[in-house]
Amino acid sequence: MALYETVFIARQDISATQVEALADTFAGILAEGGGEVKKREYWGLRSLAYRIKKNRKAHYVLFNIDAPSAAVAEMERTMGINEDVLRVMTIRVDELEEGPSAVVQSRGAREDRPRRSYGDRDDRRDSPPPAEAATAVEGVEA
Repeated sequence: MALYETVFIARQDISATQVEALADTFAGILAEGGGEVKKREYWGLRSLAYRIKKNRKAHYVLFNIDAPSAAVAEMERTMGINEDVLRVMTIRVDELEEGPSAVVQSRGAREDRPRRSYGDRDDRRDSPPPAEAATAVEGVEA
């Protein structure tokens, strides 16, 4: 069997539980075709680069798949028919990634950073001008 990675995006109007139900449906289609989903990641509701069918955001889901090509084709056909799915991209890979994907890793790194508050900001309006700038301004006025 071949190895694939599939990412599909679903409309922003549906809830996360409905997205999980969609993912279960597509995983069931793969199982009927003799394949299986090795890893499934829900990336959350993310902003789109451009509007797709009047949607500015979408739910992203990643599948790592080990299945025959006929099962993947049937899953893609079903995704194309479903009105909640906006886009699908499937690629064939030589090996599946172990561990979390880059999207999940970057989200974790962002959460580890300390949050800045307004008190931490560098307000230059409140700080006195540098000495060179003060002498230049005085020289112009004189």
